[in-house]
Amino acid sequence: MAMSDEGGMPFLLTSLDQMTRWAQRNSLWPLTMGLACCAIEMMALVTPRFDSARFGAEVFRGSPRQADLMIVSGRVCHKMVPVIRQLFEQMAEPKWVMSMGACASSGGTFNNYAVVQGVDQILPVDVYVPGCPPTPEAVLQAIVALQERIARGGARTAGRRPAAGVVGARG
Repeated sequence: MAMSDEGGMPFLLTSLDQMTRWAQRNSLWPLTMGLACCAIEMMALVTPRFDSARFGAEVFRGSPRQADLMIVSGRVCHKMVPVIRQLFEQMAEPKWVMSMGACASSGGTFNNYAVVQGVDQILPVDVYVPGCPPTPEAVLQAIVALQERIARGGARTAGRRPAAGVVGARG
């Protein structure tokens, strides 16, 4: 992007692709979907203490058609798989997925027949947030990492996605 003030009126020069990525980066709308105890930490994101509005991700949407970021927070039972897939398919492109917590990322301590051993078995995940439960700071760090990926041009394509990023450990 280039900005100029020559000739009296300031103007901005950019490409349509850069402008689109800038808009997508600064207006992530997460889908309201909490599956277990990690959802409490996800709810804390919008409180004044953590203020996810600073990063353009405060508008949690109730409809998948209005959201572009699915935060899978908590363990995913096999009964929930069709519902999660349907919600993901109803989201408009481009869409991103964040796996929040040890249970969503790897099944956590629930190594049994009822729990999916990682949401990446059913959805293409863009960023993983470790911890049990992960802190709201770690989720904010993941949002920033996802925004940087979008700014670099991490547009969605059909099929599998490139390797996902893992944000810092619980601290």
